[in-house]
Amino acid sequence: MKALRKFLDKQKPHFQPGGKFEKLESSFEAFESFLFVPNKVTHNGAHIRDAIDMKRTMSFVIIGVIPTLMFGMWNVGYQHFLSFGQHPDILTNFLYGLGKVLPIIIVSYGVGLGIEFLFAQIRHHEVNEGYLVTGILIPLIVPPEIPLWELAVAVAFAVIFGKEVFGGTGMNVFNPALTARAFLFFAYPGNMSGEKVWIADKLDSFSGATPLGQALVGNFHNFPSPHDMFFGFIPGSVGETSTFLILIGALFLLITGIASWRIMLSVFAGGLLMGLIFNLWGANQYMQLPAWEHMIMGGFAFGAVFMATDPVTSAQTTKGKYYYGFLIGMLAILIRVFNPAYPEGMMLAILLMNVFAPLIDHFVVKSNIKKRLKRAKVALVE
Repeated sequence: MKALRKFLDKQKPHFQPGGKFEKLESSFEAFESFLFVPNKVTHNGAHIRDAIDMKRTMSFVIIGVIPTLMFGMWNVGYQHFLSFGQHPDILTNFLYGLGKVLPIIIVSYGVGLGIEFLFAQIRHHEVNEGYLVTGILIPLIVPPEIPLWELAVAVAFAVIFGKEVFGGTGMNVFNPALTARAFLFFAYPGNMSGEKVWIADKLDSFSGATPLGQALVGNFHNFPSPHDMFFGFIPGSVGETSTFLILIGALFLLITGIASWRIMLSVFAGGLLMGLIFNLWGANQYMQLPAWEHMIMGGFAFGAVFMATDPVTSAQTTKGKYYYGFLIGMLAILIRVFNPAYPEGMMLAILLMNVFAPLIDHFVVKSNIKKRLKRAKVALVE
């Protein structure tokens, strides 16, 4: 590592103002900060110093999703061979899934980081680490059979219109990964819904519908068992099937202090409450589905842990986080049951609440100001 550090120090003057490659300064800085901790220090003003910087925060999130990514690769292979009635060993399943998922990851990072570097060069800004997380989340929330060119278009749309037009990392209103999925769903619905997309190269006679897809049409006869849905032995997006591993990732993020437990808890609470309301209503078979089963179906758990907790697009106030998460959980189940055109409501619920998060914070702050003013008036009277 010392030799690499010396090499970078030797090359650095060429990328600084006045050097031969000064126009590529932001790109050089991005690679340097990726390999080593930045050596910048504050010189004036009051600052909070902490061992956790942006790069480490992003790294912890990536570590948190690795279990779901590894399992997702295995499950892609498992579902493929299962459709042909075959049961190969774990390694064979994983290698097949790796061959399907790895190109998705490469396209996601290649297109996304390429645009990030381009905007950094144009603006003469540093390259932010934000896309390191977005680049791995996008492959986890798409079907394994998504055409790569469609994915590339969706990533470009998400980075440019969902992030860069607002000013880049930390300024975006919508979650970039969900923006990419929303673009795919509305622009190419045929490749984002249906039985074929959830299992890679499946046998045509084998049903590949997800539990949400089966519930939407009232097919509860061949419904997966809660065991299979919880551990993830079902068709679905690459990283959204295993609630068990998602919860392990959630535990890691909570222990490291990266994600908000208030948002996670309130999302599940809101979803359970809406599910219980539908159980009491019981107008159809879907409403009679046990409320807790909604938590292990589709992308509910993944959205609650890795999407709703996005520190940029979620509510910032303590009370606001409870309201924000609770409304996401309720809306997700509401959309699932009442919207026949869209069986998975988590994406739309989070994107909708991304819009209202600043408003929630505004009312929370306004309420706190009123309470303090009342206390001040009482103190003056006394």
